[in-house]
Amino acid sequence: ARQQLLDIVDTKLDRVLAEGSLARRESAAAVAELEKQISSTSRDQVIEQVAYTWFNRFCALRFMDANRYTPIGVVSPADGLTQPEILLEAKQGFIDPQWNADNARIMGLLDGSIASDAPQSEAYQLLLIAVCNSYHSKMPFLFERIADYTELLIPDDLLSDSSILSAMRQVMTNEACQSVEIIGWLYQFYISEKKDEVIGKVVKSEDIPAATQLFTPNWIVKYMVQNSLGAQWLATYP
Repeated sequence: ARQQLLDIVDTKLDRVLAEGSLARRESAAAVAELEKQISSTSRDQVIEQVAYTWFNRFCALRFMDANRYTPIGVVSPADGLTQPEILLEAKQGFIDPQWNADNARIMGLLDGSIASDAPQSEAYQLLLIAVCNSYHSKMPFLFERIADYTELLIPDDLLSDSSILSAMRQVMTNEACQSVEIIGWLYQFYISEKKDEVIGKVVKSEDIPAATQLFTPNWIVKYMVQNSLGAQWLATYP
């Protein structure tokens, strides 16, 4: 999943930065910010950051869908169907007002009055961005408002059977999502390739998380607490 996302973001970055691109015409400020970020860090770091940001959001939304914390499936289809519920409802003419989405453009894409090479994909991207922005007030640490280059670099293919969302749903089943530990394990596996690359070497500052931030399962946390704080408590209050 990580490699797939990195490749997708890398390819889209080329399109966004191309001379005369649609992004340059319609989102000049975001493109300028993107170029500034690449200049101050590196192209690879920007790609890594954007891919990881979208991976986190997709994981969170799938976990929320599976546990019905969301009013409708944002990245998940209804039983027996393949497209996300939120897109199917939009195709039927309803978009929940709480998302504050660009209804006119979404409906125009879906009814054909606005031309697009991939109208459903573009409409779904707009819905997804609107949902992320809506959750900003509740979880700003994860859903910062997407009005920058992160929005420009959202993966295009989110609806096909080979998409990142399809792969995620296969792994993050409703049963697996009953335990919040799945989020930790997803993170652990996401950084595993990067960790293998940097372990045993002089670690750059941007690579420190991959080398040091490891998921600690619940049973290990309990063991550590019971044999440190717990042991101290028992010694004090036998």
